[in-house]
Amino acid sequence: MKPLWSAAGRLLVLCVLAGLALQLYFLLRIVLMTVIDPQSTSFQRAEAVRIVGEKGALPWRQAWRDYDDISDHLKRAVIASEDAGFTEHDGIDWDAIEKAWERNARAQERTARLAQRQKKPPARPPKIVGGSTITQQLAKNLFLSGERSFLRKGQEFVITFMLEAVLSKRRILEIYLNNVEWGDGVFGAEAAAQHYFRVGADRLTPYQAARLAVMLPAPKRFEKRPGSAYVSGRAGTIVARMGAVQLP
Repeated sequence: MKPLWSAAGRLLVLCVLAGLALQLYFLLRIVLMTVIDPQSTSFQRAEAVRIVGEKGALPWRQAWRDYDDISDHLKRAVIASEDAGFTEHDGIDWDAIEKAWERNARAQERTARLAQRQKKPPARPPKIVGGSTITQQLAKNLFLSGERSFLRKGQEFVITFMLEAVLSKRRILEIYLNNVEWGDGVFGAEAAAQHYFRVGADRLTPYQAARLAVMLPAPKRFEKRPGSAYVSGRAGTIVARMGAVQLP
């Protein structure tokens, strides 16, 4: 038994060391981001592989714009739409997570009751609502896969706290706006502004900025109908909220 426990102990130590080495790797990458703009994200690389596999080519739109060269309207619109407490929280909005958890639980209960009445599985699973902040979204896009698991979520939390500890809110928002997806092969504020409105990211109007912000939760879906009634109506709501947003 002793050799068995000894082998298990060594394996445990190796797993712990590997985990610590991975965290150090993430931390060093984030430290580099204080002076070097990231060239790509884990999500972008996965999307590039998917697009090439499906189309045999890589239509890609992305161009870095510094923080001051991105319209303040877009910054305010994205914060108002995605993370109203961005400048105040430490990377995690615990109230938003609790509310999202409660909404998801209610949605699952409704789906289960409907399936019981109809005596068959639902046609579609319940919609899962997230409570992720801008920093959490950036952590996931920079380093992680799109899988849903407690382990991946825990790693997302760790990277989120690293980002908040090392980078300023201004830098976090700058990296986010330059790398977030706005359509199939469309990444970053400059590419989105050019793709949808034929203007630079510094020239977006409040309403144009709000329309781009509305698209963020499901850019590929909204790309097909960027002028839909939902996008237009939701954009009007975001424009009304933008005046109260404090920029980092």
